[in-house]
Amino acid sequence: MSAVVAAPRKTARKAKGDGHLRRAEILEAAERIFVAEGYEGATIRKIADEVGVSSTALYMHFQDKSCILAEICERTYRDLLAANSEIAERPLDPVVRTRMMLDAYMRWGLEHPNTYQLVYCGSSPAGQPLPEGTAELSRQCFATFACVVCEVAASGRLRLGSAESAAQVLWMACHGVVALMTSRPNFDWANRDELMQITLDSMLHGLMGD
Repeated sequence: MSAVVAAPRKTARKAKGDGHLRRAEILEAAERIFVAEGYEGATIRKIADEVGVSSTALYMHFQDKSCILAEICERTYRDLLAANSEIAERPLDPVVRTRMMLDAYMRWGLEHPNTYQLVYCGSSPAGQPLPEGTAELSRQCFATFACVVCEVAASGRLRLGSAESAAQVLWMACHGVVALMTSRPNFDWANRDELMQITLDSMLHGLMGD
């Protein structure tokens, strides 16, 4: 079974003078094609056809497809970092904040399946690291979450492992939920909210005390 993505379609060419081409439109089209055909199978021409413009017009916005992928990743990490930072700063119990961050992460992934598959499930070109600025955003996303888990550990409420290993296990478990549900949409999954709640309850009750 394939990931959640509609087959790329060729869009009617936009008329000359139809207005400026929004970068968001290119990014959304590229996400669909990258997921459906893989990074190597995607071409600037296919992306341009999906949007309904010429390849020349697309090159006015992006130098090549690696720049498109980098912007998709950077946009994703910036959004997730902003969400994590906002929750991390709330004057709430660290276990509550840990749960809120994981819940927000899973909900975001399930609401943006193409972006999640592209950024987190290995659709990027093999052997091509993220640009340093984008990689740093990714590290900050996890570090912001891990710092809240460190607060739990510092309070003596971590039952298993270290703050580092507990943070990684929590992320791994939630990633598994999102990755499977977005890549296997035709499976007869139980209610989404129920699956998320069971995942969080079992993981947090097993790792953290009240």
